[in-house]
Amino acid sequence: MSDTEQSVTGWFSGRLPDDLFIGAPEIRVDREEITVIGTIEPPSADGDVDDPSRREAESGRIARFREETRAARMEVAREAEHRFDRKVAWGVRCGESSQLFTHLAVPVMTRLRQPQRQVLDILVSAGVARSRADALSWCVKLVGQHTDSWLTDLRDAMSRVNEVRDAGPGVD
Repeated sequence: MSDTEQSVTGWFSGRLPDDLFIGAPEIRVDREEITVIGTIEPPSADGDVDDPSRREAESGRIARFREETRAARMEVAREAEHRFDRKVAWGVRCGESSQLFTHLAVPVMTRLRQPQRQVLDILVSAGVARSRADALSWCVKLVGQHTDSWLTDLRDAMSRVNEVRDAGPGVD
């Protein structure tokens, strides 16, 4: 974890109201955004509650959380945005449901050769995506899901490189 991620995570652990989430939230940090994802108590489950009813109950619980905590979350977000110069997004997990609130969609410029563009166009033609941008986003999500452990190893290695670089010999 980089110094910035440690600083952001530490600040949020001290600043968030104790009763906002069950346990410590997951904090994700990139150049533009800080995403805070916490777990809330799921609705009590009766033994005969079917899957669609449970999902609807969780969705309702998430909607209630979003409304009831809006003012507190906005206050924390304003402070964090000023302190860390990044936007703050919020997300919630409730039982098996999850939802992100007000997260950024940042444009990213890329150059693709014809074979890569054709892949995107097939996804659009097949109705998997509405546009090339949606198709590219879909591809990135799919790669992320299927290479999660490799990406985690890569992030850990990059973090270690930063630690070694920071601990390098000082020049007086």
